[in-house]
Amino acid sequence: MPKTDWVEDSYQPNLLEQTKDFITRGTSHVGSSLGKNRLNWLLALTLTLLFLLGLRLVWLQIWRGDEYRLLAINNSERIIPIPAERGLLFDRHGKQLVDNVPSFSLYLLPQDLPRDSTARQYIIDQAASLSNKSQTEIKELIDQYKSYSQDSIVIKEDIDYETALQLQVASTDIPSIFIAQGSKRWYGMHSATSSTALPSSLSHILGYTGKLDAAELKKLYSQGYIPTDSIGKTGIEKEYESNVRGVNGRRRLQVNARGKEQAVLGEIAAVSGAQLELTIDLLYQEKLQNIMQSSLEKAGKSRAAGIVTNLKGEILALVSLPTFDDNDFSGGISTTTYKKYLEDENHPLFNRAISGLYPSGSTIKPVVAAAALEEHIIDRSTTFLSTGGVQVGQWFFPDWKAGGHGITNVTKSLAWSVNTFYYYIGGGFQTFNGLGADRLAGYLRRFGLGSILGIDLPGESAGFVPTKAWKEERKNEPWYIGDTYNLSIGQGDLLVTPLQIAAQTLAIANGGTLYVPSVGKTLINPITGERHDFKPKVLRTSLASSETINIIRSGMRDCVVYGSCSQLGSLLFSSAGKTGTAQWNQAKENHAWFTSFAPFDKPEITVTILVEEGGEGSRISLPIAKEFYAWWWKESR
Repeated sequence: MPKTDWVEDSYQPNLLEQTKDFITRGTSHVGSSLGKNRLNWLLALTLTLLFLLGLRLVWLQIWRGDEYRLLAINNSERIIPIPAERGLLFDRHGKQLVDNVPSFSLYLLPQDLPRDSTARQYIIDQAASLSNKSQTEIKELIDQYKSYSQDSIVIKEDIDYETALQLQVASTDIPSIFIAQGSKRWYGMHSATSSTALPSSLSHILGYTGKLDAAELKKLYSQGYIPTDSIGKTGIEKEYESNVRGVNGRRRLQVNARGKEQAVLGEIAAVSGAQLELTIDLLYQEKLQNIMQSSLEKAGKSRAAGIVTNLKGEILALVSLPTFDDNDFSGGISTTTYKKYLEDENHPLFNRAISGLYPSGSTIKPVVAAAALEEHIIDRSTTFLSTGGVQVGQWFFPDWKAGGHGITNVTKSLAWSVNTFYYYIGGGFQTFNGLGADRLAGYLRRFGLGSILGIDLPGESAGFVPTKAWKEERKNEPWYIGDTYNLSIGQGDLLVTPLQIAAQTLAIANGGTLYVPSVGKTLINPITGERHDFKPKVLRTSLASSETINIIRSGMRDCVVYGSCSQLGSLLFSSAGKTGTAQWNQAKENHAWFTSFAPFDKPEITVTILVEEGGEGSRISLPIAKEFYAWWWKESR
């Protein structure tokens, strides 16, 4: 190439313009296609992403902000419940019946369980080892309470102090597992050096507490109950749960990443439950139990019930034998002990006094006599000849005494429990018209039979008063005159509880008022000491006229003066009573009844005794009542 090509002389204006024009056009084309379109798309994409990111931030901060803040707090803080002390229970004279004693439990907090399956299994292994439970049991507990993952669950309770210290050390580095102190019920007087047990028969009255089961927790969680809470299961503990429970406190803790406590951030103290005074007199309860147990042992019997009331319907003593120890249930009962109770043929967990159902025998004859007097079927002077029973067609309905009792009026019929008299006034005989089944059943219900009386203890039975309609519907049989005769003397399908017979006797003793039997007497505020007394509740008044009631009372008095209750005649005060012998199984002995009140002129208490398969009431039940009356008179004077 000549040098002139690289010098100024080689410049060609036309070529330069063409080249410039090409470059300009080319640059304009590239800037339009890449600089505008692509940059616009890039800008739009960026703005879209920023908008979506903004929406996401708004959603997280506003709509989900509280939730995530709570999660953050939960990762660093824990709310630990402070169990409230249950209110103490006392007898009517202020004698303490229960105590709250320190108790340790091993807890697991599902919220702190690792998500990693290997780490989670390690915790379960450790929990099983520390609690002496199987891995399956621990997994079942976790699954059972999965809906309450933020609440602790108990994996072992009622741990002694030394064991609790060992478990505390062993669980220090294990997430979600910890030891905490609470309290459990001790039924009796308890101190640091000794424990005094109560009469075991109080177990049926006081009941016991236990951990909430799944159904109870589901029902009560919204009311403030949590998985670690105990609740009254039976007796007073159950009936007055809302009063004696108290209100749990809360402790807010700061925890580390492993869920272990670092510092206390705040605390709301627990509020103890109300104290409750019962109508029960501890001395009466203990004495009645001892007398009954001694009598049963001598007779070779095991099952009985006894009730003592005052004239306002307050229960002074209530004994059901055999008994159980409610301390066995406090803190969790062992499988072996519970199985022993369940397999006992005498059913010690069963409260016979309020739940047992028995034929009444002759103890309802005062009500039948009152019905006949009220309906003017008879009067005080009406008499019938008892020759040993009545014959209706091919059926014979006997008196208990061969040859009968001779000429009998209403007071003598009660004194000697003359069946013939009640066949007449109940079902009628020959030309004499009796009450009939309907009126008879109506009066029995009027005096409290066949329905729940409403005692403030769970498990009361209603009993049963048979009717024509019931028999036709359930047995597909007509109602015979024999059914009315049996009902008139407390036999057949009639079923009553000892509590109902006690309430009926009380109504006769006080002049005709049927009270709701009661065990709770006074609630006491543990902080202010303010007392709230429960007023006696009346079911019915004027069950019969005063004239009728006085006649019935006279007949029950004659039972002591010259009749089948004459053993009470040796007491230092007057009394009135009624014996009863209830047939229920041809292959077994009869149930033995006795019910009474004293003193006769100004009654203060009633005593009702039932001995299952005890034979005749005058042979075993009446002597129990007599011995108690003798002690009571000396003790109360």
